[in-house]
Amino acid sequence: MLQRILVWDVPTRVFHWTLALSFAGAYLTSEGERYRDIHLALGYLMLGMIAFRLVWGFVGTAYARFGAFLFKPAAVVGYVRSLLSPSPQHYVGHNPAGGVAIFLLLALGLLIGLSGLGLYWEFGDEDLFEELHEVTANLMLGVVVVHIAGVLISSVLHRENLVRAMFTGYKQAANAVSITRSYVWLGMVMALLSAVFLIVYLGYS
Repeated sequence: MLQRILVWDVPTRVFHWTLALSFAGAYLTSEGERYRDIHLALGYLMLGMIAFRLVWGFVGTAYARFGAFLFKPAAVVGYVRSLLSPSPQHYVGHNPAGGVAIFLLLALGLLIGLSGLGLYWEFGDEDLFEELHEVTANLMLGVVVVHIAGVLISSVLHRENLVRAMFTGYKQAANAVSITRSYVWLGMVMALLSAVFLIVYLGYS
């Protein structure tokens, strides 16, 4: 029997949507000098969110920890193959393909941010940093597109709205354990600090 359980804590949800919006905004403002300050602000915010997620991946709630979605390659292949079968494998937390996407997004986001800092602060070879910044940004966009497609496909096959789950934190599952704490206060602090940072940074730029 399916039960409504809490899977995603508030900080994980705030991270997810803030990272998505900051990357999209930074990508759209990457050309020219007109939106440079917005681009930089969003880049800093994205790096801050990734730094938080790297910590939360070890100390966060059960489904948010890296260990919960660190799968062997065989498990990833097996999950993808199961999507073509009448009974695709179902996971309460991140499925193996989603886990791969998250690690790729974190790694690429970190490279984008660090190469952007190197370019802006002129730490070394400008051409190298610029090339790395552009290539990793385009790679991350590709991973985002595949990730969104995967979410939509999984939502249809498993008959569950994964997008809504990342807003509400709840999913329907049988024989699964709900997390006991949502850490609303931490999510609120993250959202507030993000808003204050953008307002202050852009206000003094």
